Amino acid sequence: MAPDGETSSTAPLVLPDFDEGFIVGLFVGEGHFGGDGRQPQITLRMHTDHEAVFLWLTDHLPGRLYGPYLHGGRSYYQWMARGQALRQLLPLFDRRLTPAHSRRVFERYQEMKRRYKL
Repeated sequence: MAPDGETSSTAPLVLPDFDEGFIVGLFVGEGHFGGDGRQPQITLRMHTDHEAVFLWLTDHLPGRLYGPYLHGGRSYYQWMARGQALRQLLPLFDRRLTPAHSRRVFERYQEMKRRYKL
């Protein structure tokens, strides 16, 4: 692991087809493609009831898990990928995410790549 808790590998991530589809489905429904103005990031935030999903993600994807957080009466985890971890994930989303899944999410992903020159 790199000092920031993310894997230091530069190899693109390759998973079984089902796992890649599951990941894309999670991000279409609950994810966010964007950034903080300086660096791109992808984020997945869901209720702590979905802890098993987050544990699965941390076993299969580079990135970092934060939480659980308690805020405004809500309890949630947040998983994020930035930097090298994000670069490893881009080929997966390039292969699998299409406008047929969600035009809005697809366009948000494309905008993130344009804005941050990925």
